[in-house]
Amino acid sequence: MAQHIINQRPISNRHISRLCRKGFFLFLFALLVLLGVFLPWLGSPLLPFPYKTSSSSSFPPSLSYWREYSLTQATKFVAKNGSTVIVCAVSYPFLPFLNNWLISVSRQNHQEKVLVIAEDYATLYKVNEKWPGHAVLIPPALDSQTAQDFGSQGFFKFTSRRPQHLLDILELGYNVMYNDVDMIWLQDPFQYLEGNHDAYFMDDLAEIKPVSHSHDLPPPNRNGATYICSCMIFLRPTNGTKLLMNKWIEELKTLSLAKATEGNDQPAFNWALNKTAHE
Repeated sequence: MAQHIINQRPISNRHISRLCRKGFFLFLFALLVLLGVFLPWLGSPLLPFPYKTSSSSSFPPSLSYWREYSLTQATKFVAKNGSTVIVCAVSYPFLPFLNNWLISVSRQNHQEKVLVIAEDYATLYKVNEKWPGHAVLIPPALDSQTAQDFGSQGFFKFTSRRPQHLLDILELGYNVMYNDVDMIWLQDPFQYLEGNHDAYFMDDLAEIKPVSHSHDLPPPNRNGATYICSCMIFLRPTNGTKLLMNKWIEELKTLSLAKATEGNDQPAFNWALNKTAHE
């Protein structure tokens, strides 16, 4: 009997050891998850870029200042060392995406060109609190509490504001690079903007194109539409790009009148591209 008990003890010890090991790995996993969620905010590019006050004031601008901050002021501020503005449009629930995207942009040393178009006042105040001058709100402001689901009417309303934002910046005479913030930069995209074209954009199909691919629009699918992505666009302030933006706005209004407002602005962008490609 004593021998039987002695033989069981190592098994019990091994069982406890396994439980401890599992508990340790679960704790480690939970810690990594917490760090993955909160650490990016602690090391956000919104924090390391210091606010430099003028000699006449030791205080940053007030909330009322940012409420009146105009697109003309904002573009002049971020493009002070060049002619290009990197633009994204963000609502408050998606600030973690903005943070992640900004980290990747800063690694390519282009963060000072970034202008965040805040879709609500909470985003406007938060970004300018951490990174003054780099956010502007173009009225009307949207609800800051609701994260719009892809394909919803709210998402359509959010994305359909994009071409007007871009047109406004083009009218001010700047090149504009638009990005969705659910992406990251692995390399500097500007090195791939070869030639002197009015507009640069990406095909949203999975096929990888060779370096020497044609710059013409891809052939339409059986529904007569191309599948160009509106997630990353570079535009020069030419008559051609302004025509494209106006046509995009027009196509979105047509969809809105037809109450076909489930989805996003990309189909309208493709219709606009095809209708203006030879103009």
